[in-house]
Amino acid sequence: MTTSPRRIDVHQHVIPPLYRDALTKAGVVEAGGRALPDWSPEAALDTMDLLGTSTAILSVSTPGTGFLTDPAEAANLARRLNDHCAALAGQHPDRFGWFATLPMPDTAASVKEAQRALTELGADGVTLLANSNGTYLGADGQDALWQTLDELGAVVFVHPADLPAPPVDGIPPFAADFLLDTTRAAYLLVRSGVVRSRPGIRFILSHAGGFVPYASHRMAVALANDTGRSPLDVLDDFRSFYFDTALSSSPAALPTLLAFARPGHVLFGSDWPFAPAPAGQYFASGLDTGVDSGTLAAVNHTNAEALFPRLGGTPLPAPPARLRHAARRAAARLVFKLVQPGTS
Repeated sequence: MTTSPRRIDVHQHVIPPLYRDALTKAGVVEAGGRALPDWSPEAALDTMDLLGTSTAILSVSTPGTGFLTDPAEAANLARRLNDHCAALAGQHPDRFGWFATLPMPDTAASVKEAQRALTELGADGVTLLANSNGTYLGADGQDALWQTLDELGAVVFVHPADLPAPPVDGIPPFAADFLLDTTRAAYLLVRSGVVRSRPGIRFILSHAGGFVPYASHRMAVALANDTGRSPLDVLDDFRSFYFDTALSSSPAALPTLLAFARPGHVLFGSDWPFAPAPAGQYFASGLDTGVDSGTLAAVNHTNAEALFPRLGGTPLPAPPARLRHAARRAAARLVFKLVQPGTS
């Protein structure tokens, strides 16, 4: 019997019926250029068993509540989503955690809902979109939110949204624009000093940080020239982020991420259900076959247990052994090896 990797997935999405209904009513049928996928708790648990995931921390993906023009409606939807996620986690306390949805760019309402979700509902952190209707994280006017999240020692999951610009024909936003959106937010969080002045906040950047690891030195030089700070200090701020591996544990991206990130700052992510199960298997196989056993254990669960102490207090439940899942994982590893470019 194959030992379960006991992964903790920090990048898995939830699409409850109340959210799908709200999106449908507003005429929103896709996110990031992809049709809204089917979701249910049962399907989530089945995919988690397939990927060897013990616990998933759920989040609402783009557009969040930003598709609503009435701030009161957006705040109400965020509240309902958080109540739903809290109830779901309560029903499956060993399998699901959750990041709270905040009604950005309304900072005051977001402060109120962050306090409620983190102190009353037991959220594991909050989700913030890189930009909300064109307003990026790190922009002016967000100090009250950063102060609250800093005081609460919050984990902030930064997820990309559509760029505040027309899409380019032939390039779906999730394929490239999302990576730029995350990178823009990270750049502005460093430039504005939020990362350095609010050390109680732990930021997780989706999809290996977009272009951050790859372009970190280039951005550090630009910021040093712009702000007069030392490039080494700027790089240190960029390295303070946490990064998930969703759609990113490939032979091209993973070595760069591991070389750049601080020890303990790389976390497993799947991006399910927006990334279908075969994509999750493909990138999970890249992680399983691309690093040593110590690094694998750290990315799979040890780093997340340190970031979320409640997950490290007791042994994580091993997903139930299922022969069909073991066979599908073995097949995925073989496919991963076959499609890698040759070294000659």
